[in-house]
Amino acid sequence: MNDQATRPTGPRPATTPTRHVGPALSTLLMLLTVFGPVSMDLYLPVLPSLTSDLGAATSEAQFTLTACLIGLAAGQIIAGPLSDRFGRRPPLLTGIAAYIAASVLCAISPNLVTLVIARLVQGLAGAVGIVIAQAAGRDVYEGGALIRYFGRLTVLGGLAAIVGPVLGGQLARITDWRGTFLFLAVLGVLLLVATLIIFGETLPGDQRTSGGMRQTGRDFRRLFSDRLFVGSVFITGLTYAALFAYLSGATYILQGAYGLSPQAYSVAFGANSAGFMAFGYLGGRTAERWSERGALVIGLAMTAVGSVGLLATGLWNLPLPVVLASLFVLASGVAFAAPPTTSLALADYPELAGTASSALGCARFGLGGVAAPLVGVGGAHAVLPLGIVTVASIALGVVAHAVFVKQSSRDDLA
Repeated sequence: MNDQATRPTGPRPATTPTRHVGPALSTLLMLLTVFGPVSMDLYLPVLPSLTSDLGAATSEAQFTLTACLIGLAAGQIIAGPLSDRFGRRPPLLTGIAAYIAASVLCAISPNLVTLVIARLVQGLAGAVGIVIAQAAGRDVYEGGALIRYFGRLTVLGGLAAIVGPVLGGQLARITDWRGTFLFLAVLGVLLLVATLIIFGETLPGDQRTSGGMRQTGRDFRRLFSDRLFVGSVFITGLTYAALFAYLSGATYILQGAYGLSPQAYSVAFGANSAGFMAFGYLGGRTAERWSERGALVIGLAMTAVGSVGLLATGLWNLPLPVVLASLFVLASGVAFAAPPTTSLALADYPELAGTASSALGCARFGLGGVAAPLVGVGGAHAVLPLGIVTVASIALGVVAHAVFVKQSSRDDLA
């Protein structure tokens, strides 16, 4: 890979001009990045009733979650290049409108097949908000402000992980699963109105790409010829694979193997989400004030410690406090690494921010979707598979750092 041919050499300026971004636009961008993922969490409390109502098996009903996850991954690969070519606003408005329609289709689905298809479309449409939020952020922020922005996105992701299931549980008290999807449609309408009022185009016409699919292919080749970008994509995907493994397996392990009540589990989950938020903020501040690469190394080290703790628990049946501490450190490490990794990937490609963001997002949800089912291979309550999956993910992330990120630093100094 010829890193020098595609990426500016030497350090980037410490401070660069930042466009004025009002609080309304800043808030809207942050809401866009969590709108799609909330679709995964909000309906989980009503999944059992959905399964019963449609006469489906539990394994079949779980395809509604898988379909949404696939859509969130694939949709970003589609939306990112389109936003670089046509601007951020048209794909965003189209995506939100499609999300509203898909949510209504979910609510009125007569059978599981229709619901799975609707969930796939819902994920594809929700992915537009994720990629546009990152790309538009790259359009309007620079330097330290850009790192702080990505830190806030990480914090909000942790908050969404807390709010989504809680809000879904409260909705389940007053409505059924169809009402939950109608609620998502209403949220989509509100977001569409806010976007029409607040979101002006952030990518000027003279900075857009052209050339259709061939140009998109050349753009991806350009990005993936850059060692630093490739390393950032791999590290993002692999650390989030460990996080998705935790999200997939922890509820069964903590409640089944260790006997936590649903209330005690929610406290543990909330503590880990709070750690995710706090360390996402700290990761962004550390990257801004000290070093992006240094902050990335700290995040990888934290995730490694947490995953090794889970592996040790699976091997030697360690007590509950070790599991809880390991999960906390693992989630916090993923959050700490997220802002510097995203900044390293996007900072050198303002003209390809959408395409670059789509690769990052696809890696997160794609590798996460691969890792999550592996946790159940040894049984729902077994800790060892979770330890193996997380250790393997982080080990590969460390290898990616050594081969790509560290090597790119040497190339810059050469």
